[in-house]
Amino acid sequence: MAVNPADLDHDTMSLTEEQEGLRDAVRSFLAGRPGAPWARFAAELGVAGLAVPEEYGGAGCGAAETAVVCEELGRALSPYPYLSTAVLAVEAIRAGGDPEAMARLLPGIADGSRTATVVFPGDAELSLAGGRLSGTAPYALDGEVVLVFTGGELVEAVPSSRAPRTTLDPARPLAALVFDAVPVRPAGDGTAWRRVRDLGVTGLAAEQTGGAARCLETAVAHARERRQFDRPIGSFQAVKHKLADLLLLVESARSAARAAARARPGDLAVAAAVAGSYCTEAYLAAAGENIQIHGGTGVTWEHSAHRYFKRATADAQLFGPPHAHRARLAAAAGL
Repeated sequence: MAVNPADLDHDTMSLTEEQEGLRDAVRSFLAGRPGAPWARFAAELGVAGLAVPEEYGGAGCGAAETAVVCEELGRALSPYPYLSTAVLAVEAIRAGGDPEAMARLLPGIADGSRTATVVFPGDAELSLAGGRLSGTAPYALDGEVVLVFTGGELVEAVPSSRAPRTTLDPARPLAALVFDAVPVRPAGDGTAWRRVRDLGVTGLAAEQTGGAARCLETAVAHARERRQFDRPIGSFQAVKHKLADLLLLVESARSAARAAARARPGDLAVAAAVAGSYCTEAYLAAAGENIQIHGGTGVTWEHSAHRYFKRATADAQLFGPPHAHRARLAAAAGL
């Protein structure tokens, strides 16, 4: 059955008072301390450890809280490695269930002293034999600690080499990670990698929603200020229709992203696929229309509109394009 995010109950998608406080704190930090290092952001706000269990220095929260942070980071086009570190790596380690690995890795992630990334099956040509890992992950989110799902296991491995990739969005660094028969350290069971990846899709959907919302805000502001024929361009019907359509897209994307972040375990795969498909296309549309409404200014290096368009385009490939998510939905529906 097709799911229309616009039909979701908006009351159940609203933030709690605590989540609103978290959102405001993150937004204030990003606005007031541009360029602050990751360690300061993570430690000062405690956001890197939101999903880390309390016994390892975290807050013991869930995807609903990390999604709040993701949305604000997407809104600000932040380069912080939150998605790879605080969402993917933390969930991978927790799902692995290895007490030694959790004690070794989670405290450093929670206090911001280390970043991490995760390599999933299908994203790399890797083999694990005799406790040694070989192969290449050609396009991986970069991070200091590298966790790899392979052969039903989760392992920690130090790459033989890292080669930065030239990307459309330099604020989302990717690297080619080469493993030349490197020794690994067990980090837990690796059979839950699909769930971890779905949580990554969910976090990315929240980022995309934040970016799309910011595109709408800047487009509306420009339409109010830019004048033609002695009138704000926002008074023209064609521009009004564009902005109204964008508002529907953004609000529907927010509902889809929050539904995925709050989904029960048995519903996560479908909810993440809905959010991955809808939020990706909503962000692409919002970023494109933002440029159109700004006109020639929107494609100049002096304006941020082109940066949002690049982020939206790059994000559309990070966990698979929209049609790949829809294919998962079709399979789940038996189509």
